[in-house]
Amino acid sequence: MSAQQLPTVAEHVLPESPVVILKRIWRVLLQRRWLLASIFVASLVAMSLYTVKQQKLYRATCTLIIDLAAPRVLDNQQVQDVVDTGPGTYWYTREYYETQYKLIASRAVASRVVEKLHLADDPLFLGIDQIKDPVLREKRHRQIDPVARAQLLLRVEPVKESRMVTLRVEYPDPNRAAAIANTFAESYIAESLSVRVSATHAASDWLEGQLRDLESKLDNSSKELYRFKKEKDIVSTSFEDKQSMVSQRLVALNDALTKTRIQRAQLQARLEALQGFAKVSDSEFGAGDLLEQIANQQAVQGMKLRLIDLQNECADYRTKYLPNHPKIVSCEERLKEVRSRLKQELASRLEAQHREYQEVRQTEKNLLALYNQAKDEAFKLNQNEEDYQRLKRAMDNNQRLYDLVLKRLKDAGLSGLVQMSNLRIVDRARPLDIPVHPNVLLNLLFGALLGILFGGVAAFCLEYFNTTVSAHQQIEQLGFTFLGIIPNIGKDIPTPELAIYEKPRSSTAECCRSIRTNLLFMSPDKHLQSILVTSSAPKEGKTTIAANIAVAMADSGGRVLLLDADMRRPRTQRIFKIGNEIGLSSVIVGSAKLADAIKTTQVPGLSVLVSGPIPPNPAELLHADAFGSLLRQLETRYDQIIIDSPPVGVVADAAILGAQVDGTIVVMRAGKTTRDHALRTLRSLRNVNARIFGAVLNDLDLDSRTDGYYYDYGRYGSYYSTPDEAPS
Repeated sequence: MSAQQLPTVAEHVLPESPVVILKRIWRVLLQRRWLLASIFVASLVAMSLYTVKQQKLYRATCTLIIDLAAPRVLDNQQVQDVVDTGPGTYWYTREYYETQYKLIASRAVASRVVEKLHLADDPLFLGIDQIKDPVLREKRHRQIDPVARAQLLLRVEPVKESRMVTLRVEYPDPNRAAAIANTFAESYIAESLSVRVSATHAASDWLEGQLRDLESKLDNSSKELYRFKKEKDIVSTSFEDKQSMVSQRLVALNDALTKTRIQRAQLQARLEALQGFAKVSDSEFGAGDLLEQIANQQAVQGMKLRLIDLQNECADYRTKYLPNHPKIVSCEERLKEVRSRLKQELASRLEAQHREYQEVRQTEKNLLALYNQAKDEAFKLNQNEEDYQRLKRAMDNNQRLYDLVLKRLKDAGLSGLVQMSNLRIVDRARPLDIPVHPNVLLNLLFGALLGILFGGVAAFCLEYFNTTVSAHQQIEQLGFTFLGIIPNIGKDIPTPELAIYEKPRSSTAECCRSIRTNLLFMSPDKHLQSILVTSSAPKEGKTTIAANIAVAMADSGGRVLLLDADMRRPRTQRIFKIGNEIGLSSVIVGSAKLADAIKTTQVPGLSVLVSGPIPPNPAELLHADAFGSLLRQLETRYDQIIIDSPPVGVVADAAILGAQVDGTIVVMRAGKTTRDHALRTLRSLRNVNARIFGAVLNDLDLDSRTDGYYYDYGRYGSYYSTPDEAPS
């Protein structure tokens, strides 16, 4: 893989299960537990100080009942209030109570409270009691609005599913808190009554003005109607009565006129019949039918019968006697006399009938004149009716409005006299000596939560911005093969570089053997002889790792050489207490023989070749052919050669050595080696085509128990039951 193809951290991130994520979170919290504890304690201390410095507040509550309407002293049907409480529907009730809640906390009510309790002159209420300078106090006093400050003290809390409401006040003085709460309730009731009385008085004033105006209009309309009735001569009776009288007269006249006309027609027919009878000849007097039509009086009937008898008698005589017979002559004379008297009687009857007919005609004419006169009068009344109705309607409207306003004015006056309220105090506020603020327990709990929150945020922020390598997953994400860990070597091991030799049953020794096993199994087909141990930066433990791996290799029975190629800061001679006068640099330059430079150690099977005198140009010595020849010569003598080299990120010595050995081990110190340095080390080694076996995580704290995987290494030392069960 070339330098341009180096893997990045993101390219190696695999999806993690929730359990793994929770473990990582737990690991981060455990790693930063001291930071968490510090922030937690600091938060508690800060909250405690804040709680101590806070002013104590005492709570007082007053409970009110708000009814929709005041008690009805007067008859609701007879006397109507000026301020109506509405129909009592759900939405109206809701709006009404919401309005009352706003009214309780209004500036008008708060002004009454400030005025009644003289809060405008109370330094504690105004918050200027701590100001000692009189000038500054006075200036601050002028800037404060006591009414707005009183509004801020009040909390209106409706009681759910009831008509009750609680007024809550918190104040530094318990007695003053109770007084303010009770005064708010009393001021609210007074303000409500004041609004009602003010509305009633305003309505009364307006109604009085309207009443005076309507009274004037009513008087004018009455005068106009009287003037009209006087002009039309209907003062004595009403217009309707006048119309009724004219109508009745028209009906009566019409009936009389009709009857008169019928009578006239009858008389006219009778008169005409009599006139026709008077024109007939004497021979026709015997016509009984005609006489039946014209004569029905007793006298006429007698004469008619006499005439008929004489006519029958004369007829008998004519059949018996000759025309000039005395009986015939005498009969005809009597018959003539009867006819003469009948004519006279008929003439008299005709004259009487004619007079009666004339009287009836005159009566008809008079009735017709009266009827026409009544019709004219009715027409005139109809013509005046529109004006009369208009004047009458105006007067009636004015009268109705006048009566309505007068009644409403009386209602307003009566309701204004009734000082009944729909509000009443149920429980008055009482002073309580237990402060409600600050809440010590709540503040401490809040401080603890803040401490946990800020501590967790700080821990995860540090973890997020921490670019050091601290887990094997991070090593694998960087592109290295993870070979194993070396735990933190405690002070109970005098020489950490020989921990596996001095404490063979320790967790450090077991970890070194695990790394040795991993190295041997990396290339089962080819024997690995030369192994370079390097790091990204100084003080990452590469020398300790190199020495312990060399001891672990020697324990397996092989011949092992620990070669100190760090000719800038050599440490091997101090580990094994060997002089550094002759070493690698001496052999390369030819000033000493290899046999003289290699030293045996107290570890069986382990030899050491120290760095020797520090040369001015270590990189050139390692790059020389002499070093390559020396390395091949050593490979013929030893099974494994462990080379300790300088850090890759500091000098080029490790890169030079990496190109000449079988493989390289990169040591990373937990919590110190950064990922950027590790990537640069990987890039530098691959640039020279060095084979990288993998990386070792050094100085890992197993006792922290931040990861169960690493914690298991800490228990390996207690696995052996007897001293004879020494590891190999």
